[in-house]
Amino acid sequence: MLGERLPPRLSPLASELGFRAYYGDIHNHCDLSYGHGRFEDALVRSRRQLDFVSVTLHAFWPDMPVDDPRVAHIVDFHVKGFAKLEKTWPEHFRQIEAFDDPGSFTVFPGYEIHSFAHGDYTIVYRDLDQRQLIEADTPGCLHERLRSAYGSRAMAFPHHIGYRLGARGINWGSFNEDLSPVLEIVSMHGCSETSMVDRPFLHSMGPSDGHSTARHGLNQGHIFGFLGNTDHHSAYPGSYGHGRSAVYAAENDRTALWDAIGKRRTNALTGDNTHLFTAIGDIAQGGTVSPSSNARLDIEAVGGSFIDFIDVIRSGRIVSRVTPDLHQSPIATDTDGMIETIFVIELGWGARGTVHDWKGSISLSGGEILAVEPRLRGAEIVSPLEGSDLARDRDSVELDGNVIDFEIQSSANPNNSTVATQAIAARVRIRPDSTFHAVFNGKAVDVSASRLLESALSGNLGPIDSPAYRFHPLPLPHQWQWRGHVDLNDLKSGEWLYVRMRQSNGQWSWASPIFCR
Repeated sequence: MLGERLPPRLSPLASELGFRAYYGDIHNHCDLSYGHGRFEDALVRSRRQLDFVSVTLHAFWPDMPVDDPRVAHIVDFHVKGFAKLEKTWPEHFRQIEAFDDPGSFTVFPGYEIHSFAHGDYTIVYRDLDQRQLIEADTPGCLHERLRSAYGSRAMAFPHHIGYRLGARGINWGSFNEDLSPVLEIVSMHGCSETSMVDRPFLHSMGPSDGHSTARHGLNQGHIFGFLGNTDHHSAYPGSYGHGRSAVYAAENDRTALWDAIGKRRTNALTGDNTHLFTAIGDIAQGGTVSPSSNARLDIEAVGGSFIDFIDVIRSGRIVSRVTPDLHQSPIATDTDGMIETIFVIELGWGARGTVHDWKGSISLSGGEILAVEPRLRGAEIVSPLEGSDLARDRDSVELDGNVIDFEIQSSANPNNSTVATQAIAARVRIRPDSTFHAVFNGKAVDVSASRLLESALSGNLGPIDSPAYRFHPLPLPHQWQWRGHVDLNDLKSGEWLYVRMRQSNGQWSWASPIFCR
């Protein structure tokens, strides 16, 4: 985040409880094991878009199918990757410490264990001191060994849980809430919230199974919070649209973030750094409340675009759906004739198979740029068999006063349903007569705020099939903010509830559940 972070006036409920959102990705990969891209590039890229990160290293697979010739090619790159990690693991702590910036950017060490029988787990350590690669065949054994070695300063969480049991999906029978206070419900693999979602599992590992979803685990009585991470395999933590997490803590401090994750004050996000916060009384999301005959769920939401709807899910059923355009209740209203809104410029397109280097600036006259959020994507390489990604990263997005300067490389969309564009978002304060001034590789484009309050505006740098740009429409305050409550009335022991938000740009947010016990 460049400039002013989301202020208390736009997050009063969270602020009253002493929290603010910090955004990160604690499950992603690079070439220190098997994967692509330099570890140092992963850290540089994460610092550009995130508040905290753990670059995860593939380490162990106890039930790897070593005797099945049909998957010998998969076994081969795993074995080589695990061997590489054993050599690089000790030294990578020095690089982590060099990038960690207390109060500003937090780096956690982490690695991954695969398992057909129990599902894949990401292990994260709180501290930067040299740590062991602890291997285990089961979550129970892993829990015992981590607690023995590091106490509460280590955790492990299941990821891409939606695969079926026996195919590296979650095993609820061996799930341990003390080992895993949170689990990952969205990543590049797809969304594991429930059986029917608009982000299906498309990887060669197969489709998702309803008994491996978060909804099924909640219905079984398990207690856990939600994470989103990219699981990106080409050294690009936070790659836009793959997944990321919001953690609600008092400050960007190693201990504060760790404690917040342990208390499940987390959100799963797909892309935009949204704010979706819930509480019952003074118990925030992730917490546990007592049964009540007059419970009330307070909600505040700040989108990164137009909010399509906000759902309240109670013990498996949608009990409330809010459409902000129909139920207007913005958190902050306009003052002095100024409109606070979200400006987005999207860059890319062009002929298939091409890349384009963008260099330019965006300035605003008659208004103010408050904060800038890069929305950048990394290369889509998952397996070492698919190619390599060793190009040096030269992208940059900078805010200087009322001017955003940028250098960004975009790739053309590979087909008509896969997005590869890059974007920059900014929270701005404007009047209808304010003007955005953009320069794209020497080409000047001016567009009035009144035009973007009406609809999107697009253009090309040259003829058809040339790289193109798109100014997104500007939402009014009630279209990207909402605050209110839902009466729960008789809240009984064993119930759980959570809130999710969908935006018109296709991005989602899920706040961790609140549990009644």
